[in-house]
Amino acid sequence: MSQKKITLIAGPCVIESAELLDVVAQQLVDINSRLGTDIIFKASFDKANRTSIHSFRGPGLQKGLQMLADIKARYGLRILTDIHEAWQARETAEVCDVLQIPAFLCRQTDLLVAAAQTGKTINIKKAQFLSGRDMQYPVEKAREAGATDIWLTERGNMMGYGNLVVDFRNICDMLEIVPTVIMDCTHSVQRPDAQGGKTGGDRRFVPSMAMAAKAFGATGFFFEVHPNPDQGLSDAANMLELNRLEGLIKQLLQ
Repeated sequence: MSQKKITLIAGPCVIESAELLDVVAQQLVDINSRLGTDIIFKASFDKANRTSIHSFRGPGLQKGLQMLADIKARYGLRILTDIHEAWQARETAEVCDVLQIPAFLCRQTDLLVAAAQTGKTINIKKAQFLSGRDMQYPVEKAREAGATDIWLTERGNMMGYGNLVVDFRNICDMLEIVPTVIMDCTHSVQRPDAQGGKTGGDRRFVPSMAMAAKAFGATGFFFEVHPNPDQGLSDAANMLELNRLEGLIKQLLQ
């Protein structure tokens, strides 16, 4: 898989601070320079679907978009973030290059239509309760609303109440719907049993998820990364250590 064909997305799960964004963005710039890649910077201004009402959600739309705009201006990175409500689409599109539809919301018609009408690239994450083939219907909604560049992302399916499993055949099925199918290598290792009001997971399996997805033809890879994942304020158990990202990308490019 060459650098020209691969889509790479990386960044912290949620905007925790300007300092964190700078640390991650600088590392992505350095990796891009060394490997000739074009990693898209990802961070969320609001994690609206946290397990507990007491969990950290982020700085919110206005402050969060300003922080992402600062990263874009300072480092020249393309930006991806997720939206949860239709009214957020237009303002988010003024800053971000890719609008992401969260997995739990991928069937929300108004959200898909609003994102499509911005003219931006849309990344629709496959819901934990849908198959790859089912994603033709969210794509149809976005296309009929005017979207021309639509990506789909695999992130696993619910297995019972406390775990996710990945059926990598979903990647093949979704490639019949759109040409860009991304593997979310970090959310797919979640164990959403909500122990203590937080989603669990195991980042040890992130590299294996990436390499298996490559074998099934994935054209892109999504990594949530953090310099100190265990100290992260969201998805701490699943985020990859920032200093391991470059080595893993090198493996994917071989």
